[in-house]
Amino acid sequence: MRGGGEYGEDWHRGGQKLTKLNTVFDFIACAEYLVAQHYTAPKYLAGEGTSAGGILIGGALTWRPDLFAAVIDNVGMTDTLRFELTPNGPSNTGEFGSVKTAEGFHGLYAMSAYAHVRDGTAYPAVLLHTGANDPRVDPWIIAKMAARLQAASTSGKPVLLDVDYDAGHGIGSRREQTRKLWADQMAFALWQFGNPDFQPK
Repeated sequence: MRGGGEYGEDWHRGGQKLTKLNTVFDFIACAEYLVAQHYTAPKYLAGEGTSAGGILIGGALTWRPDLFAAVIDNVGMTDTLRFELTPNGPSNTGEFGSVKTAEGFHGLYAMSAYAHVRDGTAYPAVLLHTGANDPRVDPWIIAKMAARLQAASTSGKPVLLDVDYDAGHGIGSRREQTRKLWADQMAFALWQFGNPDFQPK
């Protein structure tokens, strides 16, 4: 997806600030390709994003809720309009923009998943994870997104908030914490895919 540095600075700038939604649209296009080519179907498709990847997966969720069976958001930046007001926010304005300018506000609004959750929408199952001691993306950001989705969704599918009270942003987590998180998230996806070994008893 555009926004990384894999293909040079033009590729990076093609998914930054006012062009950040290109990252979301690239991801959606990849998912649509997998479905169109019969590699999978939406009922067997999950998407995941972590940290700034919360913009990506949150955007995919709010733009195309019909495309995924499950969405997993790890310590994600889901409320970009408020992120600048957190301790780690100002250092990221060079990449994402600032609400202090009209252009920056419009760019941050466009990429804010929280701002684009719509009442009465059938959202897929969503698992949101945060660490209670996260110094990079404050835990309230992901908790607020979970509450908004729970209030808005009409699908009847679960929207769950997972809080690790002994973790931060993932950096420095113990090996067993990382393994448990991965196992929980894969089990969540397999549950939503209908795998009989992962259904509640």
